[in-house]
Amino acid sequence: MSQDNRDQWISRKGFIFASVGAAIGLGNLWRFPFQAYNNGGGAFLLPYFFALLTAGIPLMILEYGFGSRMRGGAAYSFSRLNRKFEWLGWWQVMIPLLVMMFYSSIVAWSLNYMVFSLDLSWGDNPGKFFGVDFLNVSDSPFNLGGVNWGILGATVIVWFANWFITKNGISGGIEKASRIFTPLLLVLMICFMIRGLTLEGASVGLNYLFRPDFSILLEAKVWVAAYAQVFFSATLGVGVMIAYSSYLPKKSDIVNNAFMTVLANSSFDLIAGITVFSTLGFVAHSMGVDFTEVAKGGPGIAFVAFPQAISQMPFAKSFIGFMFFFCLFIAGLSSSISMLESFCCSALDKFDISRPKLITIVSILGFAGSSLYTTGAGVLILDIVDHFVGNYGIAACGLLEAFILGWFYNAARMRAEVNRYSDFKIGVWWEYCIKFLTPAVLGYMIVRNIIDELARPYGGYPADAVFAFGWTVAIGMVIVAALFMRRPWRNEVPGACPAGGYN
Repeated sequence: MSQDNRDQWISRKGFIFASVGAAIGLGNLWRFPFQAYNNGGGAFLLPYFFALLTAGIPLMILEYGFGSRMRGGAAYSFSRLNRKFEWLGWWQVMIPLLVMMFYSSIVAWSLNYMVFSLDLSWGDNPGKFFGVDFLNVSDSPFNLGGVNWGILGATVIVWFANWFITKNGISGGIEKASRIFTPLLLVLMICFMIRGLTLEGASVGLNYLFRPDFSILLEAKVWVAAYAQVFFSATLGVGVMIAYSSYLPKKSDIVNNAFMTVLANSSFDLIAGITVFSTLGFVAHSMGVDFTEVAKGGPGIAFVAFPQAISQMPFAKSFIGFMFFFCLFIAGLSSSISMLESFCCSALDKFDISRPKLITIVSILGFAGSSLYTTGAGVLILDIVDHFVGNYGIAACGLLEAFILGWFYNAARMRAEVNRYSDFKIGVWWEYCIKFLTPAVLGYMIVRNIIDELARPYGGYPADAVFAFGWTVAIGMVIVAALFMRRPWRNEVPGACPAGGYN
């Protein structure tokens, strides 16, 4: 199969904007701040930056180098390395496709809240409005409780936007959108950070976020939390960065591109942390309560705490609210188009089908899956699926990827290849990170999560719900990946790349 006629990024800037947009998502807003808050405050920055240097950047270099070298999506790339590894590529790209189904519904929440912000529809009790009036959460994952038509309609818009951008390809769709979305997102978040810092009581929240507790650094769980934050935040192990880098020109500066992507994403983590905790400090001050009463992680940050803060701001409440949720919409859309491209890149490599037709089919089926998350049980099912996909699927794919590419492909060979056209050269330290450190940390994470899972069902959900929406989904992805692997390629896949670097 010749990959020489693949679409390409028009510019390096477009590639970086798209990759950063893929990495930055809604989870940055409510994951990093509370990882830091619960793991030593300012002291957490030490293991966080150590994880960036020893896992985030090395893995990004690995995926950029692999995708650029093989000139294909994850399935094609692993198949070209060795046909028996193709299943891992399909497993990787199944994850973002599954995640996109519930992620699109969360992006749809942002669209709804853009409208709600115009008249502050959430009233005096944003928590009740979000859980009861808006989501109408049912009492069980098995009790669907009817469709929320407002969320369903917004989900149609989200999937239409994903379809429209992605069907036009890399240079004609994704790059054009990313050159607008990513800079706008960063500007808006900086504006919100500055606004948060000027609010009364902001220093209270920032003190909770950055006050260091260095004694906690002796606990292994803090270092694991730092690695988990870096790994999940950078969108690694799910085929996105392999797909994006497969459209790079052959003589690309892989190392610098990886550094820029990871550091830009980590900068957004810090901006989000400052924005969230300064705003929560303002909420606690305005309500006259202790900060710990308002410091709740998860989506409630965006859809409960921020509406509460917006309602108490002295002026331009509707405008600030509208722009905040517009910012969330952009962040979500930038990530979701990368998820769609991750799967479709591999499918286009394997099957004889046009991009517009494939994107249309996947979008229709994906929307059908998303409709489940617009019901009263949607947020409950979402929580279970997200937990199992993140703690088992993504971590396992990352572990296997590092092991296979580090040992079978050979990390030394990959290092020579990425260094060839990079201004900044990586040393032997990179090989040790890929072959030993990263697999060890990810392996420990998986084992610890399994032990915790066996001790008690996740989140207090009934065991049958955890099995139906958790274990079944996690195992089902592996089975589907194996079925895709059994399908023949539209043309024979070339053998593994010869040693000696880029063609």
